[in-house]
Amino acid sequence: MECKEGTGETDAESVLISDWAELTHECLLNILSRLTFEHRWSGPMLVCKPWFNAGKDPSLNSVFDLETRFDSSSESTRWWTPEFERRIDSMLRSVITWSNCNLTQILTRHCSDLSLNFAAQRCPNLQVLSIKSCPRMTDASMAQIAYHCRNLKQLDISYCYEISHESLSLIGRNCPNLKILKRNLMNWLDPSQHVGIVPDEYLNACPQDEDTEAAVFAKFMPQLEHLEIRFSKLSAKGLGSICEGCSQLEHLDLSGCANLTSRDILNATSILKDLKEVKKPNFYIPRSVFHTERYGHWRLYDERFQTDVFRI
Repeated sequence: MECKEGTGETDAESVLISDWAELTHECLLNILSRLTFEHRWSGPMLVCKPWFNAGKDPSLNSVFDLETRFDSSSESTRWWTPEFERRIDSMLRSVITWSNCNLTQILTRHCSDLSLNFAAQRCPNLQVLSIKSCPRMTDASMAQIAYHCRNLKQLDISYCYEISHESLSLIGRNCPNLKILKRNLMNWLDPSQHVGIVPDEYLNACPQDEDTEAAVFAKFMPQLEHLEIRFSKLSAKGLGSICEGCSQLEHLDLSGCANLTSRDILNATSILKDLKEVKKPNFYIPRSVFHTERYGHWRLYDERFQTDVFRI
């Protein structure tokens, strides 16, 4: 029989397409397990229904990690919009549902109470929670995390200004395995890096009573080994209470803590026998930040400042 030109090539293409479409579920899982969460979500799960269903398998959804994506991009104004928040919430809720109660890590930003409350109810095995820069994340959802996710080991609530010491005390009481806490604030000494991106009203909502939070850490989180409180306004007294209550601290990040002197840090941390690293607030501060009408005569502060540089 005579073959028409091009028939063989077309048949080969059909076989190739058919082979990809008919991969077994186990084979698809093996392939998808080699991809990052972001790559699965943006590529293979859009190919066809079998691939989408494979991407929903609980074995692939024990970790929700968008942090690498945020880290690799410059901060955008659209991240701070309600529309973007709804997208993150939707993604997180989907993965929580697909995980079949097996989600152990959530690393994202710009989600809200809506998805975190859902996580608290459906993720009893949650161990790592990183929810930086969530303007509408409040004590209400954090309280639910405290009550339902008692295996929590790491918590990052940096730049979440609606979360207060009240829910942190609940976390401390109910999560005895918590070893790592990150409670960093935005750079209030030089806010230029955030202006035009982060809404002004949110920048101005920065927590003001960090000594109260320090007392919570000391009283309810004695098991902490790693603590980050960059750009906190806590005082020497607050730092002292942390060091007395959290005697197991190995890593302490005080970058940007402008109310602390080198003497304050040395006196407070001298009792920490396991301390391996302390990051001190050693950086240049524009004199314009410290207005004379607020701080009085500049020379009165020569213990803390020397030619606009901390004595660290």
